[in-house]
Amino acid sequence: MMEIPGYGGHPLVHQPELLEEPLFWLGHLYSCAHDEDVEELLFGADYEAAEVFHRELLERAKWPVFTVPLAAGHLLHIVYRTWKDDPGVDYLLHHPSWERALLLAKDDGHFMGPALSWPELFSAADNGLPGGSTADPHRRLLLLLPVLGDDRIPDRATHRLGAALSAVTAVEAPKELAAALVEGQGARGASRWTSKNDVRVDDGAHSYRNPSNGFALTPEDLARLSAAFPS
Repeated sequence: MMEIPGYGGHPLVHQPELLEEPLFWLGHLYSCAHDEDVEELLFGADYEAAEVFHRELLERAKWPVFTVPLAAGHLLHIVYRTWKDDPGVDYLLHHPSWERALLLAKDDGHFMGPALSWPELFSAADNGLPGGSTADPHRRLLLLLPVLGDDRIPDRATHRLGAALSAVTAVEAPKELAAALVEGQGARGASRWTSKNDVRVDDGAHSYRNPSNGFALTPEDLARLSAAFPS
């Protein structure tokens, strides 16, 4: 059993084996599909099987957790919150020196985010750091994709996402799906990012990284967060 300081209430269990199951990714990326055409590209003939798999995942008594190691000893935890009346996925950042983890985003019916820009997403996927749930940059990229939101799209974004979809899913048209997901910009859509004194913030109305929001992270925590994603 694992613990995330400041985040409790239910038993947490590290389950990296789920990342080897192609059906897992269909449910994980569902919030990124903003219309029926993208849903068709994502699910294809596997819709019913993916629905059953994801429903059973959200019925587990122990909450599955996946971890991505980041710079300077930071850890990004992705928690499948399997409350019957409030299921969803929480994204939390922690460092061994902190008393409690920082909630960066929530992917559920009341989405809070985005949490990452494109450079930060690539930084987390490609840092090559050992440990965590997987060292595979493809799986790391897809794990974090739902909390992306950045209107400055890199030239390589569609190619990278298409390669990840080809590597770990069984979707029939990974290139077309990648293009649609890049256009959709994660679960919430695009944000505009700015940086001052090496602290990155965005303008998302539901983002913890937007200082204008009353629920935003503190200036100190925003600086901590930026330090975890060198880009």
